[in-house]
Amino acid sequence: MALDGPTDQILPRQAMKAELLDAETELRLAYAWRDRRDEASLHRLINAYMRLAVSMASKYRRYGAPMNDLIQEAGLGLMKAADKFDPDRGVRFSTYAVWWIKAGIQDYVMRNWSMVRTGSTSNQKSLFFNLRRVQAKLEREAEARGEMLDGHQLRAKIASEVGVPLADVEMMEGRLSGSDFSLNATQAADEDGREWIDTIEDDHAQAAELVQETHDRDALRGWLVEAMSVLTDRERFIVRERKLRDQARTLEELGTELELSKERVRQIEAAAFAKLRKALENKSPELHDFLA
Repeated sequence: MALDGPTDQILPRQAMKAELLDAETELRLAYAWRDRRDEASLHRLINAYMRLAVSMASKYRRYGAPMNDLIQEAGLGLMKAADKFDPDRGVRFSTYAVWWIKAGIQDYVMRNWSMVRTGSTSNQKSLFFNLRRVQAKLEREAEARGEMLDGHQLRAKIASEVGVPLADVEMMEGRLSGSDFSLNATQAADEDGREWIDTIEDDHAQAAELVQETHDRDALRGWLVEAMSVLTDRERFIVRERKLRDQARTLEELGTELELSKERVRQIEAAAFAKLRKALENKSPELHDFLA
């Protein structure tokens, strides 16, 4: 059965026309797919249980997702179940497939609920799909007892009922309390029609800062080139390889190339840095940091 039908009505109708499998036929198809990767058996198994996928998908329509999308996610979960099903365990395929179908639908709903990631842990999923129901139940029970629960008490009872930390309840309540808004929407209280995006602070460097940064960088580069001129060719080579490369070379590597001991290379490096410090004295603290 194709999972990309054109309308919400076609997919359910096609699913309801599929055959019903008895336990023996289901087992034979599962073995054929597992042992021989027989695609015809796989397709027959999936088609027979698409009605289960459609039924489960319909329970999540209240979350605002298109029915076709929900059915497709349910179908993907069904195919994962078929691929991982082990007929030797003595469990009906429908029983095994329910978990995979439900997981696929719930992941899709949570991914598309908000541009801000709603969560993916088992605690967050449990809260997302049960918070309102549990909240309503607790409120009804409290009302029957003549009690009035404040917000904190209600959240604490929800956390206890669902078996999750209170912080998770508070986070999920905030996520579910409102929907996404466009940053291009006009602020209601702003007479000039300013959009919300205009209130976001630009954390990039401003023009004056960029000019100053470029000026300072050029000055530092000039001072460094001038200071390097007081070094010998070998000292410049060691400083360049030790400080100016993306991947600094070790004293041992340089000693092998220059036919010097590791200790001798270290001494030349120290002497070169001393010369550079003297040449750069009173010019730039930043370059002193470079030579540290």
